[in-house]
Amino acid sequence: MEAQEHWMIPLQRVYYPTLAAVGIPSNIMSFVILWRRKCMLSKSSTFYLMAISIADTAVLVFIVVLELSIKYLTEEPFWSREPWCSLRDIFNYGASNISTWLVVAFTAERFLSITTYNLRKKVGIPHGTLWTICIIFALGHLLALPYYWAYVSMYSPDLQRWVCIYKPNATTQYTLSIVSMQTIISYILPFVIIGILNGLTLRQISLINRVHIICTSGQKVTPLLRSRKRKSVVLLVTVSMTFVLLSITRSITQIILRTKGWQLNRDDYSLSINVAADIGTMISLSNAAINIHSSYCAFY
Repeated sequence: MEAQEHWMIPLQRVYYPTLAAVGIPSNIMSFVILWRRKCMLSKSSTFYLMAISIADTAVLVFIVVLELSIKYLTEEPFWSREPWCSLRDIFNYGASNISTWLVVAFTAERFLSITTYNLRKKVGIPHGTLWTICIIFALGHLLALPYYWAYVSMYSPDLQRWVCIYKPNATTQYTLSIVSMQTIISYILPFVIIGILNGLTLRQISLINRVHIICTSGQKVTPLLRSRKRKSVVLLVTVSMTFVLLSITRSITQIILRTKGWQLNRDDYSLSINVAADIGTMISLSNAAINIHSSYCAFY
């Protein structure tokens, strides 16, 4: 008698195609809105948000459509065989790295723009922004390149199909090195940097507010945050904190898997960590389809 499917499998079979069907047109529309409208944003912010839309579309195409949707809708995904088995994670982790670090770079740019005028003139210019975006796109894929030598396509007699797995003859040091590197790049450093920058931004605003209150005795003073600066703060906190909140579950579960159980069978849903990790992945990938920045642009 055939074993009954775990409820996570049909859920993901429906969820990922739906996410792609909603998210890809949404990102394209977001890019067009940012391109055609000024939205009272600086050119640097607009370039970052347009780049994030492109990176999020790449995440939806490579991870949501070509990997996860095909994984749950076909018996033997095309990336189970070479050369796709070796190339798959270069594109997957490359897209993920770019999407993540564009949010970090945007957070840093907005932090400097809001808190430090002199530095803003140096780092907030469009030319520098375009160079930063290009570097992030290049490094995102470069840092994913070691995965080319990590996987191999093998025929599984038990499953009676080809599977893409870690190379059995790969050294433990090599496997642990690339797993640890990706964990730090994707799940630790971005959250630390975004948390620090948002905390410093809010602290700076709080301090200026106190000075503003002290200096307003009997005089009419220009409001602390002009309309544009206030909107910059709203945009910064909205984009960065949405990313953090939607990604935190995946980050925690991936750190647990990569430090204690990276050799576990990820298809075994009798293990609660696998269920939690896949739910975290579903929530995290929804970030690529939720365009807070385009909603902000349309609102303002």
